[in-house]
Amino acid sequence: MTTESAAAVDAQPQGPELVPGPRGVPLLGNLPQFGKDPLAFFELLRGRGTMVGWRFGRTSCVYLTEPDHIGELMREIEGTFDQPDLGIAFRTVMGNGVTVAKGRDWRRKRSLVQPSVRPKQVKSYAQTMASCAIEVAESWSVGQQVDIKKEMATLTRRIAVSTIFGVDTESDSEAIGEAMEVALKEIGAEFSGLGAVLPDWVPTPGRARIKKAAAVIDAEVDRIVAAHRDAPDERPDLLSRLLTAQDETGARLTDVEIRDEAVTLYIGGHETTSSTLVWAWYLLSRNPEVRAALGEELDRVLGDRDPGFEDYADLPYTQAVVKETLRLYPTIWLLTGLAKEGASIGGRPMPKGTRVWSSQWATHRDPRWYKDADAFRPERWTGAEGEEIPEYAWFPFGGGPRVCLGARFAMVEAVLILAVIARRFELLVDQKEIRPVPSLTLQPDREVTAVVRGRAGR
Repeated sequence: MTTESAAAVDAQPQGPELVPGPRGVPLLGNLPQFGKDPLAFFELLRGRGTMVGWRFGRTSCVYLTEPDHIGELMREIEGTFDQPDLGIAFRTVMGNGVTVAKGRDWRRKRSLVQPSVRPKQVKSYAQTMASCAIEVAESWSVGQQVDIKKEMATLTRRIAVSTIFGVDTESDSEAIGEAMEVALKEIGAEFSGLGAVLPDWVPTPGRARIKKAAAVIDAEVDRIVAAHRDAPDERPDLLSRLLTAQDETGARLTDVEIRDEAVTLYIGGHETTSSTLVWAWYLLSRNPEVRAALGEELDRVLGDRDPGFEDYADLPYTQAVVKETLRLYPTIWLLTGLAKEGASIGGRPMPKGTRVWSSQWATHRDPRWYKDADAFRPERWTGAEGEEIPEYAWFPFGGGPRVCLGARFAMVEAVLILAVIARRFELLVDQKEIRPVPSLTLQPDREVTAVVRGRAGR
C-alpha cells in the first residue's frame, strides 16, 4: 500500500455510517419540518438509521437512535460535549440554574443543590405529598366530573410551593403557577418555531409574554426568600436548605442563584409530575386490566389506609405504572449536546459545533427495544414478562452527570399521589384521543375530563 493510499484509509470516518436525513430548505434547514411536528420528525429520523444527519437552521445536527450512543452522549456532557444554549426564552425563565450552568459553575451549583433532594430529604417531603393528595381525593364524590389536567396541576403546584418554598396558601401557589404556565407554553412555542433561529434582540409577542411572566415569578420568589430570611427558625423546606448551603470555600448562593435554583426545582417538582399523572389517568382509563392489577396491589399492601414513604418500595406495580407512563409519554422529550474539539460518538468523530440529539419520545417507542412498543404494559417493568430493556432505552430523567436531580422526588410524588387516589376511585377519562403537544414538557392538547367512579368491591 502506498503512503498516499494509507493516508486516505486513515482519513476515512470511523464508527457507524452517518445517514442523510430529509432534505431541508435554504437557511432554515429542517426547522420547518421539526417545528410542525417534532415528535413525528424524530420518529422519521429514527427510521433512517443509527446516526442521521439533519440541519437545525444553519447548525449541522446528528440524531442518535442506539441506546449505547445515547448513553455515551449523556455521559460526555461536561466532557467532550457541552450543554447547548436553549434560547432566550429558556434563559429568561430558568436563569443560570443547575440545568443551564456549565463547567465549574455547574459543578459548584450541583454540589449545593443535590443535598436538598437526597433520599433522606425526599422522605421528609412524602407526608406533604400524601396529605395534599388525600385532601383532593376527599373533595371528590362518586359520579362527579372533574378536570384532571386542572386538578393534577393544582395538586402538584401546592405540593411544590409547600415543599420548595415552605408556603401553603392558595394565593401563593396560584400566582407562581399561572406565571409558570404562561412561561412554559411560550418556551415550547419559541423552541420549535421561528424564534429558535431569531437573534435574542429581536422582539416578538411571545418573548414579551415570557418577560412579563418571569417578572411575576421573580417578585414572588423574592418575597418568599425575604420572608425566610426574616424567620426566626430554620424551616424544613428546600428553599431553607438552599439559603444555608455552602460550597467548599464557605460561600453561599446569591439571591439571584437562589431564585434560579428555586424555579428549577419548582418546574421539576410540579410541571413534570403533573403531566405524568394526567397521562397515567388517561392510560389507566383505557386499560381496565391494568386498573384492576393496580387496585389489587393497593388493596393488598395498603388495605384501608393511605400510603407513606415507607410503602414506596412495597408498591412495585404502582411504580411500574408510572415508569410505563413515562415511557409512552415522557415529560422531557428530547436531549441535546454540542460537540467540542475531539468529540466522538460510537467511535465516529463529531466535528466541533455539531449538535447531537436524541429523543425520549422516539427511543421509548422503538420496537427494537420494546415488544408491542405502543401498548401500555406496566408488566414489562416488573420482570414478569422477561423483557430485557437496554440501558438508555428508557431515560425520562436524562442520564450521566447531568441526570435530573429531582428524579427521586418526582417518582415518589407520582407513586404516592396515584396510590392515594386509585385506592379510592377509578377515573374514567372520555374516550376521545388526546394528542401530546411538545412544549418545554409533553402536554395534552386539550382539557382532560373524567368521571369519578367508585372502585368495584369497595
